[in-house]
Amino acid sequence: MSVVIETQKLTRVFRTYKKQEGVKGSLRGLFKRDYTEKKAAYDLDIQIEEGEVVAFLGPNGAGKTTTLKMLSGLLHASSGDARVLGYQPWKREHPFLKQIALVMGQRNQLWWDLPAIESFNLQRDIYEVPNQLYKERLAELIEVLDMSKIINTAVRKLSLGERMKCEMVAALLHQPKVLLLDEPTIGLDVIMQKKIRSFIKDYNQKYGATILLTSHYMDDVAALAQRTLVINHGRMVYEGSLAELTERFAPNKVLAVTFSSPVSTADLGVLGQVVENQEVQARIQVPRAAVAERAAALFQKFPVADLSIEEPQLDDIIHDLFTETNKAEIGNENKAVEGEKVTELAGVKP
Repeated sequence: MSVVIETQKLTRVFRTYKKQEGVKGSLRGLFKRDYTEKKAAYDLDIQIEEGEVVAFLGPNGAGKTTTLKMLSGLLHASSGDARVLGYQPWKREHPFLKQIALVMGQRNQLWWDLPAIESFNLQRDIYEVPNQLYKERLAELIEVLDMSKIINTAVRKLSLGERMKCEMVAALLHQPKVLLLDEPTIGLDVIMQKKIRSFIKDYNQKYGATILLTSHYMDDVAALAQRTLVINHGRMVYEGSLAELTERFAPNKVLAVTFSSPVSTADLGVLGQVVENQEVQARIQVPRAAVAERAAALFQKFPVADLSIEEPQLDDIIHDLFTETNKAEIGNENKAVEGEKVTELAGVKP
């Protein structure tokens, strides 16, 4: 398989003016301005092969959307390089733009006061889709997303879920080879989330599209992604499969057990950490490697009526990963400050 998305030390720095308080501060700013710099993306090395669906995760402000904007050509990189389908995105070459699509769950690309069909027609003209092919694709997308009743309704009158369906149609009418999805299910109800996930999965399988997806809904990740990239403070902190992520940051599993008669927490404590005990129902956290042994001990020592073995919630695993990397980031900052102090004490200018 060929590499479709590739970055090398991709970095984007935002420089913002730091305004001082009061009139004096404003006057001072006329002659001398203080700026702050933030690395929204820093030294990112990414490789995504043709047909892959990759989840791009991180907390708010981690740099996910900034990275997608660079890959789509909306932003220039401050340093480093990127290639998408062999093109440098920020050159915005026409052949490149005709092969990608960026869908942002919190942004609207449709004309607000016009029916959705008018925006679809405009997309047809922008991307130079032949009329017959356009009709076939539009009919297929409308049928799959069950939206025949809404395409002639003004976009402003549609619900969030209906608008999201329309956004997906507008993005896919030209059948892009690369699909960049930024929170495509944000704000949607559970049923609509499942429909959008199913649609994205079908599109990937049918057309072999390469998809990079950001989401705060772990169900999106579990259902769609073959590989996971995790970013924090602009830096890559993890790259690999969800299974590897679970094993690395979740060394324990949970034994969810139902007893035929009450069992005390003290008695269960010999097996592991008792997370919950409600007389005949308990949850016990045990080391991943000792699950079989502890489960067998449960059956031998206690009146077990039912037992299930649960993986930790993916949300919790990601939370632990972010917590760990945040601590490391704070530690690095403290070391840097201490280094500056030592340099100052030595009488040497940093």
